[in-house]
Amino acid sequence: MENRNVLDIFVSRGMIDSSLAEDMLHEMDASGKDVGDILTDFQVVQSREDMWGIIAQELGADLVDLSEFLPPEELLAVIPAAMARLHGALPINFDAEGITVALLDPMNPQTPEDLRFALGKEIKVVVAPDYIIEKKINEAYGGGADEGAAMAELLGELDTDGKELSDQELADEANSAPIVRYVDLVIYQAIKERASDIHFEPFEKDFKIRYRVDGSLYEMAPPPIHLALPILSRVKVMSNMNIAERRVPQDGRIVKQIGDQQVDLRVSSLPTSYGESVVLRVLDRSNVNMSLSVLGLPQHVEDYVNTTIKKPNGIFVVTGPTGAGKTTTLYAALKEINTVDTKLLTAEDPVEYDIDGIIQVPVNEAIDLSFARILRAFLRQDPDKILVGEIRDLETAQIAIQASLTGHLVLSTLHTNDAAGSVTRLVDMGTEPFLVAASLEGVLAQRLVRTICKDCRDSYEPNEAVLNQLGLSAHELGDKHFYTGRGCEVCAETGLRGRRGLFELLSVSDPIREMITDRAPTVALKQKAIELGMTTLREDGLRNIYEGATTIEEVLKYT
Repeated sequence: MENRNVLDIFVSRGMIDSSLAEDMLHEMDASGKDVGDILTDFQVVQSREDMWGIIAQELGADLVDLSEFLPPEELLAVIPAAMARLHGALPINFDAEGITVALLDPMNPQTPEDLRFALGKEIKVVVAPDYIIEKKINEAYGGGADEGAAMAELLGELDTDGKELSDQELADEANSAPIVRYVDLVIYQAIKERASDIHFEPFEKDFKIRYRVDGSLYEMAPPPIHLALPILSRVKVMSNMNIAERRVPQDGRIVKQIGDQQVDLRVSSLPTSYGESVVLRVLDRSNVNMSLSVLGLPQHVEDYVNTTIKKPNGIFVVTGPTGAGKTTTLYAALKEINTVDTKLLTAEDPVEYDIDGIIQVPVNEAIDLSFARILRAFLRQDPDKILVGEIRDLETAQIAIQASLTGHLVLSTLHTNDAAGSVTRLVDMGTEPFLVAASLEGVLAQRLVRTICKDCRDSYEPNEAVLNQLGLSAHELGDKHFYTGRGCEVCAETGLRGRRGLFELLSVSDPIREMITDRAPTVALKQKAIELGMTTLREDGLRNIYEGATTIEEVLKYT
């Protein structure tokens, strides 16, 4: 449930004013408390239950007491476990008029519509505290749903027999209840497993569905190949693509309610030899609310970044390969400087998250709306600070430098192996070295490594060959310890769960500026930066190894 939407109810009823609502939102960001706790802390309501009563009044719905309620078996059969968890829906009653449900997010009008569409019944919504609904769903359906069994049951309801379908038949099949529920379940399971991407992949003899979790791909039980077209068509319908067009790539977007969480999915289709490959990128909206302090930056790096992004001018670059977390870092930086007295503009390809208080412009190469063209227009919009998604070419680099030298702070990204490499990349693009030296304030290189599962972490002694790969010898270790994950149910027997960043900060000091002006090569720049105190990606990896956060193998793989 969106905190701002709840506060808007209290503003519209005259219980708080807009200024206090903004203060409450800032307090929620800072403390991690939810809207019910904040309204209670500010003495707007006496209890969380009072808040839900006001929400019920606003929606014209009944407020029900579920403390002693548990749905009978016949009622649980109306809404399967996976669907109940997907939509955060607890069935309360089922009669000739339809199904009565209590929703984790009763303020989202799309959820009842999705349920009506999937179940073919009218939906009546009642209101109850979300924590009680969540508890009752777990009590009623058990602690964990057997998604595999649910998927098998859904697939059993489908009957296309592998026959060729017309475009209209395909559209009808894509909107059939079993296909709708199956695709919803795939998305639900992916979110539950913390997936960053969902891959639908057609091959000659099978149809695969894979999730990317913590950077690695995992395959789920595949549906029959003759269901590939209806499943892919359903995804395309959800993302407003043309289901009849299968010869050219298409892009789309899905906004899905998973319980009380709104999930954004960026969708890309690609024609292949055996049908369309479709990939859904899960856009984690929590990234928008991250601050620099929770990214795991070493303290000296965090302090430097904080100081740099608050300067009135200059360029700060975050570099690394695709999937290294550059966007998350830049959004965290934007959060620190997104204040009422600062004009912020971003050029992104694409705009992944909408951020309050920031003017965001998507790149559109089809109409020649490039980073460079947007950046040039930005300079006529009276900005204070600018984010450019990527410096891809000489023109963009030159305009970014011009912007920084005329009193604007510019944040951007590059794709280089390390921090020093970004400096020479800018020069190699054709920019004048003295201009790079004058404008560049710092470069942050980063990687994401998987972290050891806390539930099965154990110490061990690495062999000499592994130590040699790290450039270490046994007698240098002293009392240092190494850790690995044994593998358990929590981490799916991988020994790894979650990811964290490794960071390398190149501070552009006067000695570095002189070397840039003299066109010093990458190796010389890096060596000088190390002499001046720069911690390399490998050294930061060693720090994380010694702290028991990650493994030797992960650090060797990414540094």
